[in-house]
Amino acid sequence: MDVQVLLRDFKARFDPKISAYFDTVEANAKEEDALITEALRHVRNLTLAGGKRLRPACMFYGYLAGGGTDEEAILETAVSIELLHTFLLVHDDIIDRDDFRHGEPTLHRRYAEFGRKHFPDRDVEHFGNSIALIVGDLLSAMSNDIIFRAPFPQERIFEALSRLQSVVSYTVIGQAQDIYMEYRREATEEEILRMYKNKTARYTMERPIQMGLLLAGDQGTLADRLSGYALPLGIAFQIQDDILGVFGSEAKIGKPVGSDIQEGKLTLLVAYALERGTREQQGELRHILSLGTGLGPEDVERFRSLLAETRSLERAREMTQRYIQEGKRALGEVRADLPTRSFDFFEAIADYMAEREY
Repeated sequence: MDVQVLLRDFKARFDPKISAYFDTVEANAKEEDALITEALRHVRNLTLAGGKRLRPACMFYGYLAGGGTDEEAILETAVSIELLHTFLLVHDDIIDRDDFRHGEPTLHRRYAEFGRKHFPDRDVEHFGNSIALIVGDLLSAMSNDIIFRAPFPQERIFEALSRLQSVVSYTVIGQAQDIYMEYRREATEEEILRMYKNKTARYTMERPIQMGLLLAGDQGTLADRLSGYALPLGIAFQIQDDILGVFGSEAKIGKPVGSDIQEGKLTLLVAYALERGTREQQGELRHILSLGTGLGPEDVERFRSLLAETRSLERAREMTQRYIQEGKRALGEVRADLPTRSFDFFEAIADYMAEREY
């Protein structure tokens, strides 16, 4: 099964649901505030500009796995997890000081430019960050509201809302761990993998699948068993994300290659290189990671060379495969309990993880 075709077809079916939702909230916002209305329009464009729709797809196929049959209802409800994703990205872009997302200016950068135009004598960076934080919070509230109003039995809605809130809690913990390690400038493999599990794995695959299952009426049994598939795949997703952040194509990932280096992030790639490198290589790596906005193309190239020389890239790819195989073994254990459509999707996503280019 060609997972890229599968995701493309899902996106074609799902994106109109995003647009329809924003049509409604923008119309309501017009009655309250022009600035927020415009910000929501930018968020709509940012959301629709790129992305794989992996999280709503996981929620959709999780719902089918639980025996759900109302596909239109779950597609409309899955907009919640995509808005939660956008909310987390808006905040993450502020933390990482990223200027672009999916090839579009990030929200805080757009409103810093807005501030520069309308009140150039004020702190426009703070203005941009403030508006982006507020809009991110609004997206989180909208995500909750979609679940709360979903056309499913009340007890299922409460269970799904509980999982949605746990997504935020775990992701915030992971984000804090990421920031702390970046400023501490050291981290063990165990610490980084724990951070990946909290920051990425739970909200990329595990919780969306579980939410779909719970809305279909699963009592938690299958949801818990599929965690053995979803968590390793989510970690593999993050390791591949780190690889693409250094070795990927800017046109495909939608932001500058090397932004993680500029931020001085301690990824698994970096940890392996520092562990395996000579004293001279370690010194070069730490120097490049400390350059910040002074990072140049030649520094990125040298950083890539150091990752190759220390075989860090090779080891990271091996770890990606290890987690993919762990997830596939867990999926095989529940195969008999899954409908064909869900199993085929989950298996195809596992195969796709190490091959994806964005």
